[in-house]
Amino acid sequence: MDQAYPSLLQRRIDAEQLGFDVVNAGVSGDTSAGGLSRLEWTLDGDVRVLIVALGGNDALRGLPVSALEQNLSTIIEQAEARHIRVLLAGMEAPPNFGETYTTAFHEVYPRLAKKYGITFVPFLLQNVAGIDTLNQRDGIHPTAEGARMVADNLWPALRSLLSSP
Repeated sequence: MDQAYPSLLQRRIDAEQLGFDVVNAGVSGDTSAGGLSRLEWTLDGDVRVLIVALGGNDALRGLPVSALEQNLSTIIEQAEARHIRVLLAGMEAPPNFGETYTTAFHEVYPRLAKKYGITFVPFLLQNVAGIDTLNQRDGIHPTAEGARMVADNLWPALRSLLSSP
């Protein structure tokens, strides 16, 4: 856990004395629908920024792209209704359902970022997921080195959101 990317982000926040806590509401193997089902709990308290890193398991299971888009839209809208900034992080594991599905899946994230005017960090696990040396034996969850790459990818956008009024 101390080498997972949420822990690595927390250490960076602490090092810069930004005064925020990272709360990981993620559940391994969950879909965007699962994230939506935990949203009330996730947004409870003094939440300033919500990192939405969902969709990888939707793609692994071949769930409808329209459902992913609706779930992510609902999450974004509910966060914004509470004046919480959203950082949308594309989350993808190696897709298994062909080029048409993959293209449609990839198009959801930038479309939502544009629609809602939110920060988008392209696919967090790109160049990590499915690479043996960067993943645990399951081939999906990053090793410490893979998690550092993910945190490095997220940090500039997160820091910007945390530092702005």
